[in-house]
Formats: sequence, C-alpha cells, structure tokens
Amino acid sequence: MQSHQPAPGARDGRRGLVATVRRAAPSLALLGIGCFWGALWMAALRFPSEYDWRYMTISTLLYPDRNPHGYRWAWGGLLLCALAGLYWTGGFGLRTGPQRSTAWLRALWTLRVGYACMVLCALWPERLLGIHKGHETLALLAFIGVTLGLVQLTFRAAAQRTGRPPHSRAVPALVCAALLLPVLLAALTQAYIAYALPALPWVGLAWRARGVPMFLSFALWEWVTCVVFSACMAMLIVLL
Repeated sequence: MQSHQPAPGARDGRRGLVATVRRAAPSLALLGIGCFWGALWMAALRFPSEYDWRYMTISTLLYPDRNPHGYRWAWGGLLLCALAGLYWTGGFGLRTGPQRSTAWLRALWTLRVGYACMVLCALWPERLLGIHKGHETLALLAFIGVTLGLVQLTFRAAAQRTGRPPHSRAVPALVCAALLLPVLLAALTQAYIAYALPALPWVGLAWRARGVPMFLSFALWEWVTCVVFSACMAMLIVLL
C-alpha cells in the first residue's frame, strides 16, 4: 500500500505558515489593544454630553440609546481587540517547550473562551434573536474568561521567571494579587455603597454633583481594571 505522508514541500509550506502565524500574532495582539483604547477614546469624543470616566462606566459608551454617534466605535474596538486576542492565543499555543504543558494550554483556552465571548458580545443581534440580557450575559462570561485566563498566564509566566522554590509560588501569587486588586476594590466599593448609601442611584454624573468621592465609584475601578489588564496582556505578549 502506498503511504499518504505529505510531500516534503507541503511539510515545509505548513511549517512556514505556522511560523508566519507565530511571528504575526504578537504584533496584531498589541495592535488590538491599541484599537480598543483608540476606539473608546473616539466613542467618548462622540458622546452626546459630557463624559467623565471617573463616574461613567465603559458600558455607557456601548449603548446606542446613550451614545448614538459613538457606540459603533466602542463595539468596533471591542471586536478588533477580541479577534486579535484570539489570534494571539492561537499562534502562541503553537509554540513548543514549557508553554505546551497542560497548565499553559489550559490558561490559553480559558483566555480564548473569554475572547470568544467578547466577539459574540460585539456581534450579538439581540433585537433579532430576542434573548433578554444576551449582551450582559456574554459580557460577564467574557470578563470571567479573560480574567481567569490572564491570571493563569501571568502566574505561569512569573513562576517561569522566578525559578525554583521558595520564590516560585510566592512571587507569582503576589503578582496575580496585584493584578486582581482593582477588581477587589470595585467589589468592595459596591458593597460599601449598598450598605452605607442604599438610596444612591447607579454611578453617574449625579455622584459628582453630590460630592461622592471618586474612589467609591465603580466606574473608576472599572477603567483602572481595564488599564491594568491591558498593560499585563501587553507585557505577556512582549515577554512570551
């Protein structure tokens, strides 16, 4: 029987394609992060009234009824960032060495699920499908997936660089704790507001008018979380 092994030329072409994907993935991933922030900036410029990021959440830029002239910019940036993230995790997953271990691949797949939910969230035709809270559910799943995947990748990367015990777990754990600190502060401020100021409406410019400190604002910590996550992802892209 004849063997059906690919010809040497086909194997070389496949290896060349894989190498091209790997080389292009980091640059496109960094470009995706830049598109995300550039698009949010454009969306904020087109907001029909004053936009104060300290007291206004990112989601405010995404709603057509609240930002009719700029929401497409925000959704476009979200989509491009997610697609670039999917491309990077796919290209990075083709690497050899310790990054091929089960722990690394699990972290990559978690991050891919988060980015996939971001893509679906940006493209979700809620009016056509008629599924209530579809966008919100996908946004929550995207946040969970990206957070868990980013924390796992950060832990593995930090552990790889710090070397053997006793520092192999303590330092990565501290790095991941710093990464999650804005998320924790957002949760704590919301818990405090719900307990101490239950009559206060959802965060907005009314908070500023009432003199509520900005460090109690969920919007502030949401923006800080995005900045920290973006910086962490950019470092992983460059270093790995």
